[in-house]
Amino acid sequence: QGQLVESGGGLVQPGGSLRLSCTASRMITSVFNPYDWGWHRQAPGKQRELVAAITTDGGTNYTDAVKGRFTISRDNARKRVYLQMNNLKPEDTAVYYCSTGDYKLWGQGTQVTVSS
Repeated sequence: QGQLVESGGGLVQPGGSLRLSCTASRMITSVFNPYDWGWHRQAPGKQRELVAAITTDGGTNYTDAVKGRFTISRDNARKRVYLQMNNLKPEDTAVYYCSTGDYKLWGQGTQVTVSS
């Protein structure tokens, strides 16, 4: 419980940017490093979807809706995973969650609202 904590969400206007952070503060580095990581989102009335993922060696992939706008990265020393979100659109509004690549550990989520 409480192993993953997301932060950085908020209200932003269309075209704006946010950077989400996921901190695995209770996870030792030797446990953090071998994991792949993912960022997911769930909008009201919709299923949760994977939007970005990063492998242990830094390989990334993105869902088509966010390609070219979102960037996932990781800092193994700080045990953090980031999601840089640029050119945000109203349809990006959702609760964003980070997870381990095996989907066994999840954060509590952070709300992102894109609205003018």
